[in-house]
Amino acid sequence: MPRRRPSTDRLLGDERGSAALEFIVGGVILLVPIVYLIVTLGIIQSHALGVEAASRHVARAVASAESVQDADARASAVLDSLVREYEIDADTLAVDVSCVGRPAECPGAGETVRVTVVASVPLPLVPPVLGLDEATRVGVESSSVQKVSRYWRDG
Repeated sequence: MPRRRPSTDRLLGDERGSAALEFIVGGVILLVPIVYLIVTLGIIQSHALGVEAASRHVARAVASAESVQDADARASAVLDSLVREYEIDADTLAVDVSCVGRPAECPGAGETVRVTVVASVPLPLVPPVLGLDEATRVGVESSSVQKVSRYWRDG
């Protein structure tokens, strides 16, 4: 076994101050991505809950309305409220109202109405360089169905 010089042994055995450096480096390398992931998942979950609530409540508003004008007014009020509450970007929100089974008039008395709401969630801290902010959006979608009131009127 080759013999080492005393100065090398002293340097190899001296670990003063290395724990703080390891904690800082390890904390930055591990903690920052975990915090970013938690924040991102929280934002996506919030939008998913908002889209689900929007589809459910719009379907209920349309199904319990008495006419097309009443349904439009109720659906608009519900959407405006939920967009504000869940901080959803209204420009990325798409709402589709259709009826199950192809009835002649949609919605109509006794029919089943399906409401699908789609939105996209921007990821935090993504710069708007070269369209990265648009390319890194996460889509969320929800559908709900409700039976239309039998008291529905056509006009």
